[in-house]
Amino acid sequence: MATPPRILAFSGSARRESFNARLLANVVTAVRGAGGEVTVVDLRELALPLYDGDLEDSAGLPAGAQKLVDQINSHGGLLIASPEYNSQMTPLLKNAIDWCTRADENPFRGKVAAVVSASPGAFGGIRSMTLARQLLTHLGCHVIPTQCVLPHADKAFDEQGALKDERSRKAAQAVATELVRVTTRLAS
Repeated sequence: MATPPRILAFSGSARRESFNARLLANVVTAVRGAGGEVTVVDLRELALPLYDGDLEDSAGLPAGAQKLVDQINSHGGLLIASPEYNSQMTPLLKNAIDWCTRADENPFRGKVAAVVSASPGAFGGIRSMTLARQLLTHLGCHVIPTQCVLPHADKAFDEQGALKDERSRKAAQAVATELVRVTTRLAS
């Protein structure tokens, strides 16, 4: 039997009641159901300072950034929830990615990535998702085309945090299935 693909999952939101963290949790469950092994990281716990070239020159890569780089390197796939702030990806997500690219070797090159997004607005975070996908592609990721965008996320979850709508559940499952499939294929 093949080794399950290892997927690293994180959200670019720091909010306690984040819609993106809830969506990520739903997709993580689906990835596990599709045969993937998932590690979830809370970017807040890494305590990354704002990227600063002078800080990098004087102190090197922060410990939290090195920890994230090591985790990316030990996983074949990435599952990223990209919230939207002012039609852009969040500073938390962009900063984490920026620090990781400062490692000796680009940890993103050759990874399979899936990006999901939730927003209380009508666009569901599609603008930030598009930018995150573009950045990950630029960094060498194989970004799967399957997407899960969740508009009106303030009404999308039940009391247990599960997606209420069948269409949203199917989109989350499709992302999970494709991420596991492509990560498995590229690992062999």
